[in-house]
Amino acid sequence: MPRPIHAFVHPAALRQNLERVRQAAPNSRLWAVVKANAYGHGIERVFDSFRAADGFALLDLEEAKRLRALGWRGPVLLLEGVFETRDLELCSSLDLWHVVHCDDQIEMLSRHKTQVGHRIFLKMNSGMNRLGFPALRLRSAWARLNQLPQVDEISFMTHFSDADGSKGVAAQMAQFELATQDLPGERSTSNSAALLRHASDNAVAADWVRPGIALYGSSPDFPEHDIAHWGLQPTLSLRSQIIGVQDVQAGETVGYGSAFKAEHAMRVGVVACGYADGYPRHCPTGTPILVDGVRTRTLGRVSMDMLAVDLTPCSNAGFGTEVTMWGVSSKGTALPIDEVAQAAGTVGYELMCALSSRVKFVDDQTANQAE
Repeated sequence: MPRPIHAFVHPAALRQNLERVRQAAPNSRLWAVVKANAYGHGIERVFDSFRAADGFALLDLEEAKRLRALGWRGPVLLLEGVFETRDLELCSSLDLWHVVHCDDQIEMLSRHKTQVGHRIFLKMNSGMNRLGFPALRLRSAWARLNQLPQVDEISFMTHFSDADGSKGVAAQMAQFELATQDLPGERSTSNSAALLRHASDNAVAADWVRPGIALYGSSPDFPEHDIAHWGLQPTLSLRSQIIGVQDVQAGETVGYGSAFKAEHAMRVGVVACGYADGYPRHCPTGTPILVDGVRTRTLGRVSMDMLAVDLTPCSNAGFGTEVTMWGVSSKGTALPIDEVAQAAGTVGYELMCALSSRVKFVDDQTANQAE
């Protein structure tokens, strides 16, 4: 049989999370952000669950092609815009909306030959200092775009740098509103953190909102709030099995570098999952993990193909017992990806996107039949 590690995408949870973020901005249209292959889930796997979105936002032209091939005829937004002039030909042929965040992209548009005007989202840098025109240059950029026959409609967007923390969004939102005052066009603001933390604040209301990580069952402000607080559900589960058991005596060690030393006799399970599968190598002893739906901990260093777990609370576990690295076990026990990411010193985004190609994805129906 194949190696027993699999990833499971949960369509019902994806739909529920989409509905949850829509509730936070009921008067706004919603981009489902599916960049990075839908945060590692796979665009084709999430598409049906996200059909109720008003549009899809991503970065890559090839991913945009995949969306169109799936039959989506609604708006598709390129969040970083185009990278060279010929990309605009695909924007025309695929009917893609795209962000303009610098003078170079305006120049590309001015050289582009097209019979159909482009739908543009002009991006303002309101404090993130990644992409976008500063406030004092936004109007001149808008004026240049507005004169181009290649441009049909211009909307405005910005991105919050501190929506997940105490600094909040008020200062950036005020700057954005002042810079775009009296200019015609729709507005797009609000990532997941802004939507969930500032839903009651009319200042973040916009024509379009752009949730990302919340759609995929990760809290945008963990550990202050977990997914249960926000009413979100895990959408990606990584499961494998125990492929060996060791009876370790007091004073003996486990794994490379003898990083874990047993204080007493214990049973140790060896799991078919390692950093070559995308599990973080730097997860320390004590990282939470589920064995047969029971919460326990990892032991010692994560190696390329295996990791060790403490079987003390799982007395009946043995060869073939299910292990859930994150997500939901087949028994329904949940281990939010944020907890594992915190142990690894990172965020849930990275774990989702880091799964390697050797991890096979299985849908819910197949998983239920197999288990």
